[in-house]
Amino acid sequence: MAAKRTVSKTLEASTVPPTAHKQRRLEDTVATYRDALHTAFESGAETQSAVNDIVTDYDLTSYAKDALKQYVPQLRETFDAEELDEDHPVRFTNRGFRLDHSPSREYEFCWRVPQAGRGNAFWIPLRINPAQESLWFDVLDGEVSVGEFRLIQNWSTWTLHVSVKYTVDDPEPDEDPTFIGFDIGESALITGCALQRETPTKPLLIDGGRARHLRKEMYTTLQRLQERGAADWRIEERFGYHQNALTDIVEKASHEAVEYARQFDDPVIVLENLSYIRENLDYGAYMNRRLHSWAFAQLQGRIEDKALEAGIPVEHVQPHYTSQICHACGHVGRRDEQAEFRCTNDECHITTFQADINAAANIARCVDPWGESVPWKSERDDTPRNGSPCDRAAERREASREPRQMTLSEYGSETSETGSLVGSSVR
Repeated sequence: MAAKRTVSKTLEASTVPPTAHKQRRLEDTVATYRDALHTAFESGAETQSAVNDIVTDYDLTSYAKDALKQYVPQLRETFDAEELDEDHPVRFTNRGFRLDHSPSREYEFCWRVPQAGRGNAFWIPLRINPAQESLWFDVLDGEVSVGEFRLIQNWSTWTLHVSVKYTVDDPEPDEDPTFIGFDIGESALITGCALQRETPTKPLLIDGGRARHLRKEMYTTLQRLQERGAADWRIEERFGYHQNALTDIVEKASHEAVEYARQFDDPVIVLENLSYIRENLDYGAYMNRRLHSWAFAQLQGRIEDKALEAGIPVEHVQPHYTSQICHACGHVGRRDEQAEFRCTNDECHITTFQADINAAANIARCVDPWGESVPWKSERDDTPRNGSPCDRAAERREASREPRQMTLSEYGSETSETGSLVGSSVR
């Protein structure tokens, strides 16, 4: 019998345009929740009991208050948040989730929006993601486990995210698998790197320029439409256009990533755990807005979906410091430029390396590191001197068994010779 594994996924659905009355009630819920969140966070509350004392008097459902009691202590203790951005979704515990379905309706699925006060909840139709339709039916049938769900406001559009868990057949890796790390970012949308004999091999870079342009265009376009008092339907139309374009990029990039992995013998894809990436990002208002508008987790989810469909095992590792250390010796390096990593260990054979490939190699190495692993402590700020944000990194490792250096010029040469990096670019 095939081994089973538990898979976590986020189901996505947008609401149909609500009536003016429901729109006001949704906006009131968001405003009240964010007020409670900020008040509890700024109070320094570190326990559920302390958070409860603060949020009790707010006009929120018990589901939202319970979610706050779980979430606020995590922000400082687990995710080291120093401040909060302004667009946090409204979180609810799974006790408050209600779904209805009828094939006779134009929009078959409806969600019951929790509201404070007995009898105040209301139903709103959903536009579900067609690729997730079977899982929505599994939710109705009770065949998957529902976790936290979130209400997200995007301009005049409302989105529902529902966390679910279910079991699938777990592809068994070979005794000598090829670990392939994928680093997801803004400048380089996806960077893939396979480790063979502990050496980075045939790396893949998919440029993020088109996605970055679309996000910037979406933000400025919607802002101008709102300032001009444009009709809601026009704002929603432009938002939908950009979201569809970004979804197309996600689908194509995730397909290319899995095809890249399939070229290796017994591949195992390694992804970072990005469950709380929005809360961890803090690069200032401008950079936060750019990064928060990009669905990192959505892209990872599609890579995982397609990998499992192709029978490729997927592992997750913690996203700590993968860009700050050298993949060969584990010492802290520096980033004089966004695309270049420099190792500061004089005894290491690495001097300069493509920064995103270095990070992807560290991600791959996190699954089954060989040799002794010791705690890593920060020695310097990894932020590139050009003002770009730092990424992520792994634990300190021993030196690679196969000393080899992938400099920027070497990487470009290898790419042109092999022709294996379809649609990719080196920054």
